[in-house]
Amino acid sequence: MFAGISTALITPFKDDGTVDEEAFRRLIDFQEENGIDVIVPCGSTGESATLSSDEHIRVIEIAVDQANKAKVLAGAGSNSTAEAITLSRHAEDIGADGVLSISPYYNKPTQEGIYLHYRAIAESVDIPIVVYNVPGRTGSNITSETMLRMAEIPGIDAVKEASGNMAQVQRILAGRPEGFEVLSGDDGLTIPFMSLGADGVISVAANCCPGLMGKMVHYMNSRLTDEALGINNALLPLFGALFIESNPIPIKFAMKRLGFGNGIPRLPLTPLSGNGQAILIPVLEELGL
Repeated sequence: MFAGISTALITPFKDDGTVDEEAFRRLIDFQEENGIDVIVPCGSTGESATLSSDEHIRVIEIAVDQANKAKVLAGAGSNSTAEAITLSRHAEDIGADGVLSISPYYNKPTQEGIYLHYRAIAESVDIPIVVYNVPGRTGSNITSETMLRMAEIPGIDAVKEASGNMAQVQRILAGRPEGFEVLSGDDGLTIPFMSLGADGVISVAANCCPGLMGKMVHYMNSRLTDEALGINNALLPLFGALFIESNPIPIKFAMKRLGFGNGIPRLPLTPLSGNGQAILIPVLEELGL
C-alpha cells in the first residue's frame, strides 16, 4: 500500500498568496525523478489548515493528474467527522489512492469518539485510510489499544505515528493484524521505527532531499543498516533544523532556495526568522541545497 518513502508535500504559493500550480507540478516531478513511492498533498506540511475547500480539492486534483508513478495519499482529515467524510469522498472521486486522516484536533475526543470517527469515515469510502496520530498538533493521543482496535476495521490500513512514544509504537507493531502498515511521522525516528519492523516514513525532509531519504528507507528495507545509518547521520542536522520553527516554516524556506514557491507560509504561520535562517542555511549548504 503505502510502505517505503512518502513525501508530505509543501503547497507552494505565489507572491500574491495563491497556490503556485506550476511549481507544485514541478515539485511532484522532482519527487518522482528521485524515486519517491508516495506523495502526500494537503497534510500538515501542505498547510491544509489554511487552504480553502476549493484549494484543497484543486491541490489533490493536480497531484493525481501530475503523478505518473507515485501513489497519491491525499490529506483529508478534519476535527469534524462530517467534513472529514466529505473531504475523503472528494479525494476518492478525484482518484487518490488513499487518504491520510488526522485525528480530530481541538475537540479532544475520548478514545471511543476517535474510534467512532474513523469507523464512520471507513464506512463512507472505498479507498484505504491512513490514520495520522500527532498529539503535538491535535491535543490528544490515539492509544495503542484504540489503534489496534481500529486496525480491525475494513479500510483502515495504516497509521502514520508521530507521537514520539516508542513504547506505544512497539505495542502497535507487536499487535497489528497482517497487512496493517506502520509509518513513521518523524524523519529522525525512521531508522528506530524500521528497526522494530515499521514499513517506512511520511517525510518532511524528502521535499528537499528525496533521493537521500529514499535511499535510507530502501537500505533499511534491504537490511543494509550501516548504509542507512550513514545517510541518517548525514541528515541529522537537517532533521533538527527543519523543526526549529513550526513546520512547514523551515521547509518552505528550503524549498524556495530550490525554486519551489516563494517560501512564505500563510498566516498565522510566518516566514522563517533571521535566527532560524542562521541555523538552517549552513545545514542546507553543507548538503548542497
